[in-house]
Amino acid sequence: MRVLLDTHAFVWWARNEAALSRRARATIAEGANECLFSIASAWEIAIKVSLGKLPIIHGRLEQVIPEQLAANGISMLPIEIGHVARVANLPFHHRDPFDRLLAAQALGEGIAIVSADKVFESYGVKRIW
Repeated sequence: MRVLLDTHAFVWWARNEAALSRRARATIAEGANECLFSIASAWEIAIKVSLGKLPIIHGRLEQVIPEQLAANGISMLPIEIGHVARVANLPFHHRDPFDRLLAAQALGEGIAIVSADKVFESYGVKRIW
């Protein structure tokens, strides 16, 4: 199964945080699953680090994120024009631009999202938590 990691799921997985649910942890750990990390999440992390809202990332992001992806067998999901176009047609269940793009990517790719945020279900995205 292919799954997209929400930003917090990626951070919690990388930090081995207890906040990550058992089901989410098992889904990410399952070697048969293809876990994806959106470039939108990398952008969100960069913004939060620059604002001091995510002090947990140490080192240079251009090193830390690729190292975490490689160490955990997670692939990058690029932002395609189809993903961006889909955002324009999404209802405003949520105003967060990163989550809206993640929802559009999950819908466009036909994949579930690993997230604690129930709003994804409002978009018709299968949520694993």
